[in-house]
Amino acid sequence: MALTKEDSKDYEKYLEESSNGVPLTVNVPSNSYDDEETLEADAILHKEIEEEEGNQIKYRSCSWQRTAMLLFSEYICLAIMSFPWSYSVLGLIPGLIITVFVAGTTLYTGLIIGDYCSRYPHLQNICDIGRQLFWGKQWAWYATAVCFLLNNTLIQALHVLVGAKYLNTVTHHSQCTVVFAVISAAICFLISLPRTFSHMSIIGLFSAATMFIAVLLAMIFSGVQDHPDNFIEGEPVKWHLWPQEGTTYVSGMSAMLNIVYTFVGQICYPSFIGEMKNPKEFKKALYLVTLCEVIVFALAGSIVYVYVGNSYITAPAFGSLQWKYKLAAFSFAIPTIIFLGSLYGNVSSQLLFFKVFDSKSKHRTSHTLKGWSVWILINAATWIAAFVIAEVIPFFSDLLSLMSSLFDCWFGFVFWGVAYFRIKEAKYQGQFTNFRHLFGVLTTREKVDYVICWVLIGIGIYILGPGTYASVDSIVLSYQSGLYGTVFTCASNGL
Repeated sequence: MALTKEDSKDYEKYLEESSNGVPLTVNVPSNSYDDEETLEADAILHKEIEEEEGNQIKYRSCSWQRTAMLLFSEYICLAIMSFPWSYSVLGLIPGLIITVFVAGTTLYTGLIIGDYCSRYPHLQNICDIGRQLFWGKQWAWYATAVCFLLNNTLIQALHVLVGAKYLNTVTHHSQCTVVFAVISAAICFLISLPRTFSHMSIIGLFSAATMFIAVLLAMIFSGVQDHPDNFIEGEPVKWHLWPQEGTTYVSGMSAMLNIVYTFVGQICYPSFIGEMKNPKEFKKALYLVTLCEVIVFALAGSIVYVYVGNSYITAPAFGSLQWKYKLAAFSFAIPTIIFLGSLYGNVSSQLLFFKVFDSKSKHRTSHTLKGWSVWILINAATWIAAFVIAEVIPFFSDLLSLMSSLFDCWFGFVFWGVAYFRIKEAKYQGQFTNFRHLFGVLTTREKVDYVICWVLIGIGIYILGPGTYASVDSIVLSYQSGLYGTVFTCASNGL
């Protein structure tokens, strides 16, 4: 596999810079094209690791186990507790089918990302990939960066919102909600300050473990309690295998997008892989995490939904538990509420920090006053933006849906269909010219993959179009019904 013509100049420049002007060469048979590319990528990777040996801050320091910790912290998250609500709208069977299907697409695209990043180890993040995928144009880098930063800031806002929700719940609204949001944002800001993902991974493992306990307790308590919270005599718990009559397109799409959001975390994969000592081992972490997440998501969604039913379900589902159970389960989610938003803030800050200081700058690789000052200011700016968004869009399920429709369409589907085409374009070069000639050179497996990637692109476009319409319409209807009050409100948002 090789870079296409549009990218070759950038790649050659990188090779020259990374080797201090001495070309990185490999000796392989002339007919071993893929082997040559693999060895060239290995040479670049080894060069990066060697250059970091004397640095105070080492970025290429993550093992696949530490990367798995980051992935677990990204996926074993509060959004799992929106699955019961999604199943209540979609019905249990369609909900489970969509869960398995989206998990499959995430695994499939994750494998493409792993191959892509291991071949091009100089790509540091999703923005570098975006530029390379779309003709090597600088505008593609900036367009990807805007979407990347907006997506991550919305996720940070979600965690500011949920942090305020938790504080309102356990303190019975002892302070204005805005004050609780400020406290939540400040704590998340402090946790987002470590400079490398290797350091973040240990906190991430603790976050994932406590969130798993929270989900497990929610499943147990939903079955143990006599009845759900706010139970009404004469209105028993009812659950359904299929969507009920009267389910609207908007509600169904919002429920599906909640599931999509929880699975689609590919936006961070390139950043994680960019700090791995051996990017080829990323697939080990991906397989392990995908298996676990499918089991946890499906069980949590179905068990809580069956015991709580349509009439008493909330998002997140902790609100459907009686007070003592709600307090116990929700409290175990605190590390995730704090850490996951901090992780996305860290990823965003790293993108901006690397844009301010290039790879040769001592401020990137050493503990300098200027380096840390810029790093802290960038982190603070992202959390101020997140706080404002959390106060303007103060609702959980609609915020998840909006993020899915605007950004997951690109970073969960479209990008990786295009990435596969770029891989094959590079492999076959001149033979990859038109549809007629294409199917004469592709293997049977490649033809199947080719069709799958077009389907992925189609799904992404559908989510962007009708999905965004459904999300915005749901927000408008929520405001019209007075469900969420006003912006920067002191009113309680507790469960």
